Amino acid sequence: MWHDVKALNATASGLFALALLACAAGGVWWVSQRPVFDLRTIRVETLDKTELKHVNHLTLRNGTQGRIRGNFFTANLETVRQVFEAVPWVRRATVRREWPDQLIVALEEHEALGTWGEDGRLLSTKGDVFTANLAEAEEDHELPEFSGPDGSEKEVLARYAELRKWFEPIKLEPESVALSSRYAWTVKLDNGMSVALGREQHHSMLKERVDRLVGIWPQLASRVQNIETIDLRYQNGLALSATGLKIPAEKKTGK
Repeated sequence: MWHDVKALNATASGLFALALLACAAGGVWWVSQRPVFDLRTIRVETLDKTELKHVNHLTLRNGTQGRIRGNFFTANLETVRQVFEAVPWVRRATVRREWPDQLIVALEEHEALGTWGEDGRLLSTKGDVFTANLAEAEEDHELPEFSGPDGSEKEVLARYAELRKWFEPIKLEPESVALSSRYAWTVKLDNGMSVALGREQHHSMLKERVDRLVGIWPQLASRVQNIETIDLRYQNGLALSATGLKIPAEKKTGK
Protein backbone atom coordinates (compact mmCIF):
# COMPACT_ATOMS: atom_id res chain seq x y z
CA MET A 1 0.00 0.00 0.00
CA TRP A 2 2.78 2.42 0.90
CA HIS A 3 4.16 2.05 -2.63
CA ASP A 4 0.74 2.73 -4.19
CA VAL A 5 0.78 6.46 -4.87
CA LYS A 6 -2.83 6.61 -6.02
CA ALA A 7 -4.04 4.87 -2.88
CA LEU A 8 -1.98 7.19 -0.69
CA ASN A 9 -3.35 10.25 -2.45
CA ALA A 10 -6.93 9.00 -2.11
CA THR A 11 -6.46 8.31 1.59
CA ALA A 12 -4.90 11.70 2.17
CA SER A 13 -7.73 13.40 0.29
CA GLY A 14 -10.30 11.52 2.33
CA LEU A 15 -8.64 12.43 5.61
CA PHE A 16 -8.40 16.05 4.52
CA ALA A 17 -12.09 16.10 3.59
CA LEU A 18 -13.04 14.62 6.96
CA ALA A 19 -10.92 17.16 8.78
CA LEU A 20 -12.43 19.99 6.74
CA LEU A 21 -15.93 18.68 7.45
CA ALA A 22 -15.16 18.43 11.17
CA CYS A 23 -13.81 21.99 11.17
CA ALA A 24 -16.90 23.23 9.34
CA ALA A 25 -19.21 21.44 11.75
CA GLY A 26 -17.29 22.81 14.69
CA GLY A 27 -17.47 26.30 13.22
CA VAL A 28 -21.21 26.03 12.68
CA TRP A 29 -21.68 24.76 16.25
CA TRP A 30 -19.50 27.60 17.61
CA VAL A 31 -21.47 30.21 15.67
CA SER A 32 -24.81 28.72 16.74
CA GLN A 33 -23.83 29.07 20.39
CA ARG A 34 -23.09 32.77 20.18
CA PRO A 35 -25.17 34.98 22.50
CA VAL A 36 -26.63 36.80 19.52
CA PHE A 37 -28.80 33.72 18.88
CA ASP A 38 -30.13 33.42 22.41
CA LEU A 39 -33.92 33.42 22.48
CA ARG A 40 -34.92 36.94 23.45
CA THR A 41 -38.60 36.93 22.54
CA ILE A 42 -41.44 34.43 22.45
CA ARG A 43 -44.35 36.10 20.71
CA VAL A 44 -47.81 34.69 21.34
CA GLU A 45 -50.55 34.84 18.72
CA THR A 46 -53.93 33.14 18.35
CA LEU A 47 -54.60 30.43 15.81
CA ASP A 48 -58.16 31.51 15.07
CA LYS A 49 -57.58 35.27 15.41
CA THR A 50 -59.95 35.51 18.39
CA GLU A 51 -59.12 37.10 21.72
CA LEU A 52 -57.79 34.78 24.42
CA LYS A 53 -60.11 34.92 27.44
CA HIS A 54 -58.33 32.77 30.00
CA VAL A 55 -54.76 32.42 28.73
CA ASN A 56 -52.72 35.47 29.66
CA HIS A 57 -49.12 36.52 30.25
CA LEU A 58 -49.16 35.35 33.87
CA THR A 59 -50.52 31.86 33.14
CA LEU A 60 -48.09 31.41 30.25
CA ARG A 61 -45.11 32.53 32.32
CA ASN A 62 -46.05 30.29 35.23
CA GLY A 63 -46.65 27.34 32.93
CA THR A 64 -43.53 27.64 30.79
CA GLN A 65 -40.85 29.29 32.97
CA GLY A 66 -37.68 27.20 33.09
CA ARG A 67 -39.05 24.58 30.69
CA ILE A 68 -37.92 26.04 27.36
CA ARG A 69 -34.26 25.31 26.67
CA GLY A 70 -31.82 26.07 23.88
CA ASN A 71 -31.43 29.00 21.55
CA PHE A 72 -32.75 29.96 18.14
CA PHE A 73 -31.05 26.97 16.50
CA THR A 74 -31.15 24.34 19.23
CA ALA A 75 -34.60 24.79 20.80
CA ASN A 76 -36.73 21.71 20.09
CA LEU A 77 -39.97 23.05 18.60
CA GLU A 78 -41.91 19.89 19.40
CA THR A 79 -40.91 20.16 23.05
CA VAL A 80 -41.84 23.85 23.10
CA ARG A 81 -45.24 22.98 21.62
CA GLN A 82 -45.86 20.38 24.33
CA VAL A 83 -44.84 22.85 27.04
CA PHE A 84 -47.41 25.40 25.84
CA GLU A 85 -50.13 22.78 25.40
CA ALA A 86 -49.65 21.81 29.05
CA VAL A 87 -50.70 25.32 30.16
CA PRO A 88 -54.29 25.43 31.52
CA TRP A 89 -56.90 26.44 28.92
CA VAL A 90 -54.55 25.86 25.95
CA ARG A 91 -56.09 23.39 23.50
CA ARG A 92 -53.49 23.50 20.72
CA ALA A 93 -50.23 25.28 19.94
CA THR A 94 -48.01 25.68 16.90
CA VAL A 95 -44.42 26.97 17.07
CA ARG A 96 -42.10 28.45 14.44
CA ARG A 97 -38.77 30.28 14.46
CA GLU A 98 -38.33 33.89 13.35
CA TRP A 99 -34.83 35.15 12.62
CA PRO A 100 -32.68 35.79 14.52
CA ASP A 101 -33.86 35.36 18.12
CA GLN A 102 -37.64 34.79 18.28
CA LEU A 103 -40.14 31.98 18.56
CA ILE A 104 -43.69 32.59 17.36
CA VAL A 105 -46.28 30.57 19.26
CA ALA A 106 -49.86 30.46 18.00
CA LEU A 107 -52.45 29.23 20.51
CA GLU A 108 -56.00 27.93 20.39
CA GLU A 109 -57.93 28.18 23.64
CA HIS A 110 -60.47 25.74 25.06
CA GLU A 111 -64.03 27.01 25.25
CA ALA A 112 -65.71 25.36 28.22
CA LEU A 113 -69.25 24.08 27.72
CA GLY A 114 -69.78 22.29 31.04
CA THR A 115 -68.26 20.02 33.65
CA TRP A 116 -67.31 16.38 33.06
CA GLY A 117 -67.64 13.72 35.76
CA GLU A 118 -67.16 14.37 39.45
CA ASP A 119 -63.48 15.32 39.56
CA GLY A 120 -63.76 18.98 38.52
CA ARG A 121 -62.73 18.58 34.89
CA LEU A 122 -64.31 20.58 32.08
CA LEU A 123 -65.80 19.57 28.74
CA SER A 124 -65.13 21.90 25.82
CA THR A 125 -67.48 22.80 22.98
CA LYS A 126 -65.35 20.51 20.77
CA GLY A 127 -65.70 17.51 23.05
CA ASP A 128 -62.29 17.72 24.74
CA VAL A 129 -61.97 17.05 28.47
CA PHE A 130 -59.44 19.34 30.14
CA THR A 131 -58.40 20.63 33.55
CA ALA A 132 -58.57 24.33 34.39
CA ASN A 133 -59.88 26.69 37.05
CA LEU A 134 -63.58 25.88 37.44
CA ALA A 135 -64.35 29.33 38.85
CA GLU A 136 -63.04 30.97 35.68
CA ALA A 137 -65.32 28.85 33.53
CA GLU A 138 -68.32 29.64 35.73
CA GLU A 139 -67.72 33.36 35.15
CA ASP A 140 -68.53 32.88 31.46
CA HIS A 141 -71.88 31.10 31.85
CA GLU A 142 -73.70 28.42 33.84
CA LEU A 143 -72.09 25.03 33.28
CA PRO A 144 -74.24 22.02 32.41
CA GLU A 145 -73.06 18.73 33.92
CA PHE A 146 -71.95 15.83 31.73
CA SER A 147 -70.74 12.33 32.50
CA GLY A 148 -70.09 9.08 30.70
CA PRO A 149 -67.59 6.27 30.15
CA ASP A 150 -64.08 7.17 29.00
CA GLY A 151 -64.07 7.96 25.30
CA SER A 152 -67.77 8.91 25.15
CA GLU A 153 -67.21 12.67 25.48
CA LYS A 154 -68.04 13.59 21.87
CA GLU A 155 -71.06 11.27 21.86
CA VAL A 156 -72.43 12.90 25.02
CA LEU A 157 -71.80 16.36 23.54
CA ALA A 158 -73.69 15.45 20.35
CA ARG A 159 -76.58 14.01 22.39
CA TYR A 160 -76.78 17.23 24.44
CA ALA A 161 -77.22 19.25 21.25
CA GLU A 162 -80.01 16.90 20.13
CA LEU A 163 -81.78 17.01 23.50
CA ARG A 164 -81.82 20.80 23.47
CA LYS A 165 -83.68 20.72 20.15
CA TRP A 166 -86.05 17.94 21.23
CA PHE A 167 -87.14 19.70 24.44
CA GLU A 168 -87.31 23.16 22.87
CA PRO A 169 -91.05 22.92 21.98
CA ILE A 170 -91.95 22.75 25.70
CA LYS A 171 -89.34 25.35 26.65
CA LEU A 172 -87.24 23.07 28.84
CA GLU A 173 -83.44 23.04 28.78
CA PRO A 174 -81.09 20.16 29.69
CA GLU A 175 -78.99 20.95 32.77
CA SER A 176 -77.16 17.64 32.83
CA VAL A 177 -76.71 14.65 30.54
CA ALA A 178 -75.42 11.33 31.87
CA LEU A 179 -74.49 8.17 29.98
CA SER A 180 -74.13 5.17 32.29
CA SER A 181 -71.63 2.33 31.98
CA ARG A 182 -74.48 0.31 30.43
CA TYR A 183 -75.00 3.11 27.89
CA ALA A 184 -78.34 4.22 29.29
CA TRP A 185 -79.20 7.92 29.03
CA THR A 186 -80.55 10.23 31.73
CA VAL A 187 -81.21 13.95 31.30
CA LYS A 188 -82.01 16.48 34.03
CA LEU A 189 -83.98 19.51 32.90
CA ASP A 190 -83.92 23.09 34.17
CA ASN A 191 -87.26 22.64 35.98
CA GLY A 192 -85.50 20.14 38.29
CA MET A 193 -87.01 17.07 36.64
CA SER A 194 -84.88 14.02 35.86
CA VAL A 195 -85.87 11.98 32.79
CA ALA A 196 -84.67 8.39 32.31
CA LEU A 197 -84.47 7.64 28.59
CA GLY A 198 -82.75 4.26 28.77
CA ARG A 199 -80.60 2.59 26.15
CA GLU A 200 -80.75 3.48 22.47
CA GLN A 201 -81.67 0.17 20.87
CA HIS A 202 -82.25 1.74 17.47
CA HIS A 203 -81.46 5.11 15.94
CA SER A 204 -84.77 6.88 16.61
CA MET A 205 -85.68 5.33 19.96
CA LEU A 206 -84.60 8.20 22.21
CA LYS A 207 -86.26 10.83 20.06
CA GLU A 208 -89.48 8.82 20.00
CA ARG A 209 -89.46 8.67 23.80
CA VAL A 210 -88.82 12.40 24.14
CA ASP A 211 -91.53 13.14 21.57
CA ARG A 212 -93.97 11.06 23.64
CA LEU A 213 -93.23 13.21 26.69
CA VAL A 214 -93.35 16.47 24.73
CA GLY A 215 -96.73 15.50 23.29
CA ILE A 216 -98.40 14.96 26.68
CA TRP A 217 -96.43 17.52 28.69
CA PRO A 218 -99.00 20.36 28.72
CA GLN A 219 -101.69 18.07 30.16
CA LEU A 220 -99.26 16.32 32.51
CA ALA A 221 -97.79 19.55 33.90
CA SER A 222 -101.26 20.99 34.51
CA ARG A 223 -102.38 17.95 36.48
CA VAL A 224 -99.25 16.96 38.43
CA GLN A 225 -97.13 19.53 40.29
CA ASN A 226 -93.51 19.22 41.42
CA ILE A 227 -92.57 16.29 39.20
CA GLU A 228 -89.16 14.92 40.26
CA THR A 229 -88.56 11.98 37.93
CA ILE A 230 -90.05 10.58 34.76
CA ASP A 231 -89.14 7.13 33.46
CA LEU A 232 -89.74 6.74 29.73
CA ARG A 233 -88.36 3.20 29.49
CA TYR A 234 -91.80 1.80 28.75
CA GLN A 235 -93.11 0.88 25.36
CA ASN A 236 -96.41 2.70 25.58
CA GLY A 237 -96.33 4.76 28.76
CA LEU A 238 -94.25 6.28 31.51
CA ALA A 239 -93.76 6.28 35.27
CA LEU A 240 -93.22 9.36 37.40
CA SER A 241 -92.64 10.53 40.95
CA ALA A 242 -93.57 13.92 42.36
CA THR A 243 -93.35 15.69 45.70
CA GLY A 244 -96.61 15.35 47.57
CA LEU A 245 -98.16 13.16 44.91
CA LYS A 246 -101.22 11.35 46.31
CA ILE A 247 -103.17 8.60 44.68
CA PRO A 248 -106.89 8.95 45.40
CA ALA A 249 -108.29 6.11 47.39
CA GLU A 250 -110.50 3.74 45.49
CA LYS A 251 -114.16 4.45 46.20
CA LYS A 252 -116.03 1.66 47.92
CA THR A 253 -119.22 0.52 46.33
CA GLY A 254 -122.20 -0.48 48.44
CA LYS A 255 -123.31 -4.08 48.58
